[in-house]
Amino acid sequence: MAKMKVWYDEAGDYLEISIDRQKGFFKDVGNDIWERVTQKGKVTGFAILNFKKRIKKQNKEVILPLKLSLQPV
Repeated sequence: MAKMKVWYDEAGDYLEISIDRQKGFFKDVGNDIWERVTQKGKVTGFAILNFKKRIKKQNKEVILPLKLSLQPV
């Protein structure tokens, strides 16, 4: 099982979560959200711009570490 890596840039309000270190690229899925995918289409992570702003707008909080389960497509 691959380790999950969570990276947050507070100044840029950018969250990135990676579940695999395979080479890939970001695919824009809209609304400032991107999936990181391999050439074969396997999702290996995602990124969200304006993350903290989204959470505040919805009056929700995120507590880390968080539990996440991703299923292969």
